Amino acid sequence: MELTNKKTVKELLAKHGATAEKKFGQHFILSKKALAQMITAAEIKKNDTIVEIGPGLGTLTQELLETGAKIIAIEKDRLMMSILKKTLADYKNIKIIQADARSIGFGNLFLKKYKIVANLPYNVATFLIHQWLELKNPPKLMVLMIQKEVAQRICAKPPRMNLLAVSVQFYADAKIIDYVPAEAFWPRPKVDSAIIKIVPKKSPPQKTRDAFFVVAKAGFSQPRKQFIGNLVKKLNIPKKRLISIFKDLNISERARAENLSLDQWIPLAISLHLTIQRK
Repeated sequence: MELTNKKTVKELLAKHGATAEKKFGQHFILSKKALAQMITAAEIKKNDTIVEIGPGLGTLTQELLETGAKIIAIEKDRLMMSILKKTLADYKNIKIIQADARSIGFGNLFLKKYKIVANLPYNVATFLIHQWLELKNPPKLMVLMIQKEVAQRICAKPPRMNLLAVSVQFYADAKIIDYVPAEAFWPRPKVDSAIIKIVPKKSPPQKTRDAFFVVAKAGFSQPRKQFIGNLVKKLNIPKKRLISIFKDLNISERARAENLSLDQWIPLAISLHLTIQRK
C-alpha cells in the first residue's frame, strides 16, 4: 500500500471512518525524499531497536521496518491503532503500543539501547524532547520531524541563543538535516517542518545540571536586557561580584544571554552556583 499517495491516504481513512485529528496534531507525510532522509540520518542497523512516536497510518513505520530493525510504535489514537494493525500486518519486527508518549515510562519498555525516529505532533515536540534528554537512559540518538522554527531555535548559535537552545544543547548535539515544506503533508499544516538529528552527550553530574538550569532560566528571564541585570534581579547576587566572575571567565559585562555560547554558559553556571551556596 502506497501511503505517500494522498488519494490512498484519503481512501484508507474513509474506509475506517477516520479523519486527521487536529487534537492529535495529525499530518500525514507524503514525501518519499523526507522519509529516506530520516532513515539515512538514523543510521539504522538490523540489531537496533527503534521507538516511533505517533506512527499514524504507518508511513514512516513501513520504511523503518524495511531496515530489519525491531520497531516499537507508540500510538495514542485508538482508531489509528486498528488501521496500523492492517497496514503493518505483513511485518513481524513490530510491536504496537496504545499509549500517550508524554506519560509512558520508557523504563517500562526495558530498553537498554534504542533510537527514536518520529514525525512528532508540533504541540508536544519540545516537551517530549526535553523529557527524553532527561531520562536516566536516554536514546542513542533521535531523528525527528518537527516545526521548522522550533528546529532552528534548538540549533541556534550566538548571537541567537535562547533558552530552548541551551536547554537541548546542554544535553546533546543537534543539527538540522533538511527542511520539509508544508505541501509535503496532508492535511497541509500552516507551517513548514524540519528534520532534526539530536545525539545525547554523556550525562553531566546532577549538581551541574541543577546549577545550569537555575542560571539559564534567570539569564533568559528578560532576553533583551543585559545579562548581568537579569542575574542581579533573579539570583540576588551583587553586581560587583557578577562583574568579577564575568571578568574571570572573559565574558563582557555588557553581554546579553543570547550572545553566550554553551562553552561559556557551563563554567558561568558553576561559578554562580558556588557563589549562591556561599551566601
